[in-house]
Amino acid sequence: MSGIVQPKLPEALLFDLDGTLLDSLPGIRHSAEAAFKACGLAMGEVEMRPLIGPPIRTILARMAAKQPDEQDLDDLVQAFRWSYDTEGWRMTPHYAGAAELLREMRARGRRLFVVSNKPRHIAVRILEAGGTLRLFAEIVTVDSREPRYADKQEMLGYLLRKWELRPGECLMIGDTTEDALAASAVGIEFCLMTHGYGDVPAGSAIPVAFRIDHFSQLMPVLEQEQRVD
Repeated sequence: MSGIVQPKLPEALLFDLDGTLLDSLPGIRHSAEAAFKACGLAMGEVEMRPLIGPPIRTILARMAAKQPDEQDLDDLVQAFRWSYDTEGWRMTPHYAGAAELLREMRARGRRLFVVSNKPRHIAVRILEAGGTLRLFAEIVTVDSREPRYADKQEMLGYLLRKWELRPGECLMIGDTTEDALAASAVGIEFCLMTHGYGDVPAGSAIPVAFRIDHFSQLMPVLEQEQRVD
């Protein structure tokens, strides 16, 4: 039998924010530098790009010239939050083509979700400023509940249960190994955005359905039809 068409457009898309939908590096760099200056602590000679993704406490610890103690980290996080909540978040644009892709997917009746380590109030503020907030069915961040989510796998599991999503009809889109592992753990296919801050090395045992470096490439990939002979 031949010519059977199997559409591949998923029913639900779940997006990471930092390095996936949002170019977070300028704002995080600005506020991290402000935090170290405010706390009188030295920054190390580190490349920030690979650090983006984990919670900010982890990022700041890795940026320090010497291992900070817990009090120093508390102070750095507080100073970072003040700077980011007032200035840094404004330096966090959507990647080119992201808003257009989101609008097209919603117009096609697909459900969109956010799964992010970003604080909820900042995630909502940035998405609202970028005109995409209303496109999402739900935004889940590490602090969306109390107690906080342990990781993205737990966030994804929550969304699957609440919205009765079938893993095989979903696609997770992210830029880090954390994103890929979380998707794999709950049975969701994963798309790696190579314009982001992380990576899943080629040949890795972590499943990656496909890799793209610009949102203009996502719809053509999703619309591909596979003929089964």
